[in-house]
Amino acid sequence: MLELKTPDEIDKMNATGTFIARLLDDLSGLAAVGVNLLDLENRARELIRERGAISCYWDYAPSFGSGPFRNVICLSVNDAVLHGLPFDYSLADGDLLTMDIAVSIDGWVADSARSIIVGTPRAEDERLIESTRRALDAGIAAAQPGNKLGDISAAIGRVAADYGYPVNTEFGGHGLGRTMHEDPHVPNVGRADRGLTLRPGLTLAIEPWFARSTDEIVYDEDGWTIRSADGSRTAHSEHTIAVTEDGPRILTTLG
Repeated sequence: MLELKTPDEIDKMNATGTFIARLLDDLSGLAAVGVNLLDLENRARELIRERGAISCYWDYAPSFGSGPFRNVICLSVNDAVLHGLPFDYSLADGDLLTMDIAVSIDGWVADSARSIIVGTPRAEDERLIESTRRALDAGIAAAQPGNKLGDISAAIGRVAADYGYPVNTEFGGHGLGRTMHEDPHVPNVGRADRGLTLRPGLTLAIEPWFARSTDEIVYDEDGWTIRSADGSRTAHSEHTIAVTEDGPRILTTLG
């Protein structure tokens, strides 16, 4: 069921989103060569506890995972892109790290992800991350009242095509608000002027993610971590946004 949020409810989601932005800034500053993924997990737990927030990932048990998920953040490295299960691994120079987190504060959820490079960057990894950020910007710009859901998907897909990256359609963006996943599904490629009409009060997590040379995915033995099928590196950028009368409002930034 599609639930449109009131301006007051959107403000409450924004409060959650601001916390998430600060948390991701904190972890981005900590992520360095030699830092263990479990240290980042534990720092995220500490910040969530101090804020009185609730992790949306803890005990998460969807049909596609080997649940329940018993961590508060997804940490995916290099060819891993989604649902990365934190484990005993020390980051190496040049690793591409994706951090994805969703929490609830006072009953309202926000969700965000960012990819960063640890230590010495590779030009091809910087380009890959840049493509997801530009696709995210394009998707958000298309989230205008009166537009169609397909306009968001088409905008993301055009950026992927411009960079020459294939697009997986199994996992994409989604509605959210009272829970982490609500209607509608937001594919990362689609046809403009098709689908649901965007109305003020609609809240979405827009999340383009690309692998450099495949749109196929495989799962780790942990049942959660999703990797590119050919081992190519991956990147992921995500914001929670609200459609408003004045256009899209990003809820997971500090601005």
